[in-house]
Amino acid sequence: MIRKRIEAQILGLTGLALGGVDFENPPGDPGLFGPGSISWKVHGDFTSMLIGGIAALLMQMLHPLALSGVWDHSNFRKDMLGRLRRTGQFISGTTYGSTADAERLIARVRGIHEQVRGVAPDGRPYAANDPDLLTWVHVAEVSSFLAAHLRYRNPALSGSEQDRYYDEISLIAYRLGARDVPRSRAQIADYLERMKPLLACDERTREIADILLSHPPAVSPWARPVSKLMLQAGVALLPDWAAQMLDLRQAAWRRRAIELSIDRVAPVLRWAVRNGSAHRAKRRMGLQPPGTGPRL
Repeated sequence: MIRKRIEAQILGLTGLALGGVDFENPPGDPGLFGPGSISWKVHGDFTSMLIGGIAALLMQMLHPLALSGVWDHSNFRKDMLGRLRRTGQFISGTTYGSTADAERLIARVRGIHEQVRGVAPDGRPYAANDPDLLTWVHVAEVSSFLAAHLRYRNPALSGSEQDRYYDEISLIAYRLGARDVPRSRAQIADYLERMKPLLACDERTREIADILLSHPPAVSPWARPVSKLMLQAGVALLPDWAAQMLDLRQAAWRRRAIELSIDRVAPVLRWAVRNGSAHRAKRRMGLQPPGTGPRL
């Protein structure tokens, strides 16, 4: 009974809760990447992806125009769980879904972006389909995913595989309309260094961070300590310069304590998503028999 509750609670946080994507059909369709891709490997661990996603959201809000788009057009402040589910569905669907489902999700997001435009408090116009803004959102996201994978799943992932991940996953950014997307570790590092002078943390940025960190999605009372731990792990994953801008710096001993705690709870979380998007996609490709998955 307890395990069923854990499974339902965790799956309820993912894009699977929204439905609409059949990861097991059509048989043999590799989707945009396929099982041999590094993207399937990096995006396949729920624990590290959730932690990376939290760090990505915090980083993305440091861009004043990205922040304005969320502030003016998103119901994030009232429906954080819905926002997380939609983001999760897009990532899992474009990674593990069939080709048709992945293309449909990309087209839907492009359509939404066409409607998101306005004027930031500093007077600059913004648009969610701005190619440069799309590149920023993408880089903040994928660099956080990879950092989480290296810290919590596979620190031995080779440099060449890391570069291959950035190269592969740039496909999604380009399909959404981004331009000049960094496609290696060196290019990512150079890009982030160039972006720092354009970033800022103001009262609205801090409010979004407070909503994310102090008012997590509704979970059962027994799950709240784990939820808070995952949020703090996302903060610990931030680059030092981003944590300093957000005034969310953590002492080294605290970061280490968080890592050790994640190592303890990760097996339970991984068990809970033993029938997640990645496992269903493997069945679609004939790589995993029905009803199988990792065991705790």
